[in-house]
Amino acid sequence: MKKIILAAVAVLVFGTVNAQKAKFGIKAGLNLANQSFTGIFEPSTSATTGFNVGGFVAIDVADKLVFQPELLYSTQGSKFDQQIVIDGVNYVVATQFKLAYLNVPLMMKYYAAEKFSFEAGPQIGFLTSAKIKASYNGNSNEQDAKDGFKSIDFGVNFGLGYDFSKNISLGARYNLGLSNTADTDPGEDVKIKNNVFSISLGYKF
Repeated sequence: MKKIILAAVAVLVFGTVNAQKAKFGIKAGLNLANQSFTGIFEPSTSATTGFNVGGFVAIDVADKLVFQPELLYSTQGSKFDQQIVIDGVNYVVATQFKLAYLNVPLMMKYYAAEKFSFEAGPQIGFLTSAKIKASYNGNSNEQDAKDGFKSIDFGVNFGLGYDFSKNISLGARYNLGLSNTADTDPGEDVKIKNNVFSISLGYKF
């Protein structure tokens, strides 16, 4: 399924590039990521910092309208405290989910002014790694948690952009996760959705 989706995206992107004026670019920036939990396990989470890096194609499709598909490596997750009782003793353990995705945003950008733009579009993400880190009393342990998350994530992006020049731009974006990323056992009622605010600097060649 992953290969089929990537192939469809590639056909869409390169088919459009052949028909329209396009500029290729690279971008990188900072993520402020969090997760929302619902179900029997609903910890009070806080944001964790990460990064995004990758490339994009800016395609002029109409006056003031640009189609911008991207391919980004993104580190995400959340952190929270959880209480664990062992032999009647209550322990508060600092816990962090450390996830990495290969995201494919398909953004439409509208230039409300010469250098200022609004953007929106869907996003599909492919999980590349997932780890859980637990810390208590100065000690920590990190384990693989990829089996606890689904391999594909869906969301929608909203953002703003500003072009400093024809080559350099700054963007702020919020990704609202729409799909449940928790890969639970039958009978487990836990849902986890990703949410990421990002700021990135782009350069068009």
